[in-house]
Amino acid sequence: MADLPFNLKGLILSGGQGSRLRPFTYTGAKQLVPIANKPILFYAIENLVECGVRDIGIVVGDTKEQVMAAVGDGSRFGVSVTYIEQDAPRGIAHAVKIAQGFLDEDPFVLFLGDNFLREGIRPFVDQFCRQNPQPAGQILLYPVKNPQDFGVAELRDGRLLRVVEKPKEPPSNLAVIGIYMFDRTVFEAVNGIKPSARGELEITDTIQYLVDHGHDVRCEVAGGCWIDTGKMDDILDANRAILEGLEPASAGKVDEASRVEGRVVLQEGCEVVNSVIRGPSIIGERTRIVNSYVGPFTSIYYDCLVQDAEIEQSVVMENTVISGIGTRIQDSLIGRNVDLRGADGKPRSCTLVLGDFSRVRIP
Repeated sequence: MADLPFNLKGLILSGGQGSRLRPFTYTGAKQLVPIANKPILFYAIENLVECGVRDIGIVVGDTKEQVMAAVGDGSRFGVSVTYIEQDAPRGIAHAVKIAQGFLDEDPFVLFLGDNFLREGIRPFVDQFCRQNPQPAGQILLYPVKNPQDFGVAELRDGRLLRVVEKPKEPPSNLAVIGIYMFDRTVFEAVNGIKPSARGELEITDTIQYLVDHGHDVRCEVAGGCWIDTGKMDDILDANRAILEGLEPASAGKVDEASRVEGRVVLQEGCEVVNSVIRGPSIIGERTRIVNSYVGPFTSIYYDCLVQDAEIEQSVVMENTVISGIGTRIQDSLIGRNVDLRGADGKPRSCTLVLGDFSRVRIP
């Protein structure tokens, strides 16, 4: 986006406990779980950059050191990053409230750091920025099969009437996803609402406050692929969605005894020895695949070793060893610094969820 009519900022939430992704989130930030060898959080940053945002605030919590180490000052993305510490999970609206000093009077895009919208947000942000008069807010909706598990929008003639949090009888199938646009009017709302029964300042209450007080809140329905990457299956789905669009590339080494088939990305310094790699898949920097089979929809991050093993439709995080497994690993999410080795036994198939620093022997 070029020539924005004002300074548009970004606010990404990268706190939260990630309870649905345990055991990974006992030791790591959920927003740093890799999708196609890129942390989920980086996709959010890149979405904002594509919209012309150059100043991004990141709200951090207990995992702030990990997030700060991964993102740095933002220069690698062409942005300036300001970190805003939230002392406890007090709600999305509370995160907006404590970011007021950073956001100042500027309109902004609020992006929950574990949201994944494959097609990006640029058309919606462009629409928000070009409207005259500009609305107080614009929210993105997405049709879901289980609206009772989300905040749900009730519309009349295309206009937002209310937002209902996890209703037993949903007024629509349109879930409010974690991507919003607001102007400074939102601070009136976050300062005017009260904590919910769970003790948090809710973004749904914030939106409802704006509507009830006569402010213009628009809504747009997103198409394409949206995933809330809060559970293992969501991570695998998002990984699959990105891998489906891969363009083959090779910056690694492949010996003559190996075969690389389909859309495969071999990142710098990786090595494939006497193995078969079938795409779509991606092999990370300095990772070695030896005497193994890597099947479709698999992402293996950097500095890993896969030896005498078979794996497909899985995500493997960094610094992990998978060796001598007499069974095919599939539909699995394997954490950082895992040591997974096999023992003698009959081959079979297994599905694994292994947190960081796990040590496993499979008979």
